[in-house]
Amino acid sequence: MKIVIFGGGGFIGSAIADRLLMDNHELRIFERPRIEPYRKFRPTEHVEWVTGDLMSTHDVSQAVSGADVVLHLVSTTLPKSSNDDPLYDVQTNLVATLQMLNAMDAQGVRRIVFISSGGTVYGPPSYLPIDERHPTEPLVSYGITKLAIEKYLLMYEHLHGIKAHILRVTNPFGERQRIETAQGAVGVFLSRALQNKAIDIWGDGTVTRDYLYVGDVADAFAKIVHYDGSKSVFNISSGRGTSLNQLVSTIEDVLGKPIHCNYLPGRPFDVPVSVLGNSLAQHELGWSPTVHLKDGIARTAEWMANQLHKNNKLD
Repeated sequence: MKIVIFGGGGFIGSAIADRLLMDNHELRIFERPRIEPYRKFRPTEHVEWVTGDLMSTHDVSQAVSGADVVLHLVSTTLPKSSNDDPLYDVQTNLVATLQMLNAMDAQGVRRIVFISSGGTVYGPPSYLPIDERHPTEPLVSYGITKLAIEKYLLMYEHLHGIKAHILRVTNPFGERQRIETAQGAVGVFLSRALQNKAIDIWGDGTVTRDYLYVGDVADAFAKIVHYDGSKSVFNISSGRGTSLNQLVSTIEDVLGKPIHCNYLPGRPFDVPVSVLGNSLAQHELGWSPTVHLKDGIARTAEWMANQLHKNNKLD
């Protein structure tokens, strides 16, 4: 199968790419200009690395040409900063996605998988665990834009026959997280703990989230590219809630040392508890998470320590 991955060189995208290569798929990875491949690919791995502008109709049309499936993993914003400039969020994510869909339609590409946000599209939970039928009331522009993209994907499926699958992924963590941009609670906490720096916690540490190892995310994408069932939206989650205080305790266990925390006033956009159920993905895709939180953190800590050593940030 020929698969185009928009954002295939990033933290999540590279894990998905490596997993798809294990199944001998042919990949075309689309990244921003001047982004180099995340590793050297073997001669037996069929990978075409292309760069371009997601807002360019020409670049995107060339990228999707001849594809069986498009994986859309690109986001230009983060949940915590998206409210600062909602216009930018919409222009660079929603509008760019519509241009991608138009290019797919023109090129005759009839399948797309979109990574949505299990952490933000639902908003405050009415019940737990949150399933795919739960109301969607996002509190941040990031989640609103993700939800709008979902709706347009389903509209294009209805109007143009482009089959859309949407994976609402909870808080992913793992190797290749960007240390310098403080991406995700696990990545931020681990990076600071490894450097013997204090961790800032907004609120009293009881904010609870659903953390998922990136290898399990990649397995879900490996399943969805072969899925021919009728369901469109899936929660991809661990199904377990972990508070920030519990996360700190787990990291302390893995690293074998105490961590100092600074507790700061809570933020209004932080939903107190968000835990997603994954029974639909288990039933329809035959997927379920296999890596326990502590094991995933241990793998991530080993990788991150090596990166910090390379960057001379650890003694």
